[in-house]
Amino acid sequence: MKKEQHSDIETTPRTAKSCQPLHYFVDESGDGVLFDRRGRPLVLAEGWPQYFMVGLLDVADPEALQQDMDDLRRRLLADPYFSGVPSMKPEAGKTALAFHAKDDVSEVRREVYSLLLRHDLRFTAVVKRMRVVLNYVTSRNQSDPTYRYHPDELYDLTVRRLFQQRLHAHDAYDIWFARRNKSDRTRILADTLISVRDRFCEKNKLPAQSRIDVRSAYLADNSGLQAVDYFLWALQRAYERGEDRFVRLVWEKIALVQDVDDTREKPYGRYYTEKRPLTVEALK
Repeated sequence: MKKEQHSDIETTPRTAKSCQPLHYFVDESGDGVLFDRRGRPLVLAEGWPQYFMVGLLDVADPEALQQDMDDLRRRLLADPYFSGVPSMKPEAGKTALAFHAKDDVSEVRREVYSLLLRHDLRFTAVVKRMRVVLNYVTSRNQSDPTYRYHPDELYDLTVRRLFQQRLHAHDAYDIWFARRNKSDRTRILADTLISVRDRFCEKNKLPAQSRIDVRSAYLADNSGLQAVDYFLWALQRAYERGEDRFVRLVWEKIALVQDVDDTREKPYGRYYTEKRPLTVEALK
């Protein structure tokens, strides 16, 4: 993938006591796969995701969030109102195990969003447009027949963009990545983040002294990952379906959305912030 372009907008992490790490939770939405088995572009097929996004949730108190999420799930599962809901049954392996926005019914989603709004959270995301990725890969293949695209390439590129100004201002970072399959890329992601930190610090003549601890977990085992999934789902609804009511609901918790392929105004993309909210109209 092409080298990331840097913006003139800097993202500053939350202020916190230096003796305590910042807690980041990272997940993805969309699908980085470009071609089917016959080499046909999937992004051109009806209903295929047009956007790929990686989100980061900065959680001030992960233990309190875990406790509240566990308590909420127990309360909902004990509520007779949900007794006949398939996704609430343990054998379904969905809401009974973890909150997952695409699987949860609307009443559950409303409860989860209400809970998230009570916590000290900050969400940041990077959005890639899959047709732009397809155009790049097609062009690259024409100039270099040996080049082979892999979805991990897109994921890693997006992660680098997401973290490029977020690993230098604090003593330590505790970072959890959502694990989607049996493949464990924790070591690769840790090396990627260290490289991002070192390059940024070298460029800005800063000491690269922050400690970066990287771990991975399945969604069902980590409430922070369930929370970032909910933010990504709201963002995905705005981009894929033109429905921004969920983004508007949690916008007070969203620090920055980088739509890096929307180059109508700047070569590094369009940034949505507190002063410039993301709306369906803004995406047109």
